Amino acid sequence: MKKILITGGAGFIGSNLTEYFLNKGYEVNCLDNFSTGHRRNIEPFISNPKFTLIEGDIRDFETCIKAVQGVDYVLHEAALGSVPRSIKDPQTSNEVNVSGFLNMLVAARDANVKRFVYAASSSTYGDSQALPKVEETIGRPLSPYAITKYVNELYADVFSKTYGMECIGLRYFNVFGRRQDPNGVYAAVIPLFVKQFMSGESPKINGQGDYSRDFTYIDNVIQMNELAILTENPEAINTVYNTAVGERTTLNDLVLCLKKLLINFDDKIAHIEIVYGPNRLGDIPHSLASIEKAEKLLGYSPTHTLEKGLEEAVKWYWDNLR
Repeated sequence: MKKILITGGAGFIGSNLTEYFLNKGYEVNCLDNFSTGHRRNIEPFISNPKFTLIEGDIRDFETCIKAVQGVDYVLHEAALGSVPRSIKDPQTSNEVNVSGFLNMLVAARDANVKRFVYAASSSTYGDSQALPKVEETIGRPLSPYAITKYVNELYADVFSKTYGMECIGLRYFNVFGRRQDPNGVYAAVIPLFVKQFMSGESPKINGQGDYSRDFTYIDNVIQMNELAILTENPEAINTVYNTAVGERTTLNDLVLCLKKLLINFDDKIAHIEIVYGPNRLGDIPHSLASIEKAEKLLGYSPTHTLEKGLEEAVKWYWDNLR
């Protein structure tokens, strides 16, 4: 079996990828500095002889060199996410998301890694109002975070053309699911709303709730990463793909769906009201992905709609957060 490096392997997406590929028999190096990831996410893997934890920061080039030794594939998930975080502290977001990304690219190039698959972002579409979002048409970035993720794509493209590297970018659209952290100032909306409902608190929606997103369950993301590793189609390499479901859901519809699911566990949640606040700076109003490119070139077929994903996610949160 092959060996994979998963950067950010103790994070939400990274730990799910780690678990999946270990179960498939791969050797997995996990690189994480635990700034946003959690040790609890990788505790079940520590005793696995095919698992290696490398505690370190992608901003340190020597650490990156160490992490890629003997590696066939890199799944680069390490980043500082969150648009609001990048607006508050653009310098650190740039250091991690751009300088750290470049460190990993250079280290992977020098180690002759077969393929470099990286987490891109739907934020790259910026102020483009076209729906659905098609990979080849983007707008101007609306946040420092969006800039950093677009720069990642530019660097990957240059490295593929200049050094002959195989790079594939996956533009994630609002990923959710098991192990996604509901705590902290920059918590994602789904785990945050679930936590608030479970605590008897009123979820707060930024704006009027009419902003829409293409919410994407973690299992669909895992599938896309595996397809990106395995594809031998020359047309499928050195490009970017929307990683989504192709469904558009408003925040109002999302919160009602969450309430409906959670009532099955606690009927008192039915009486919790929703509150509204101002729109959040840097947010894209509407997001809906075209997944035709991934379907055609990678053979992608989402296994989870929003509703099916929410059912699994809500049960996981109920079992693990109380």
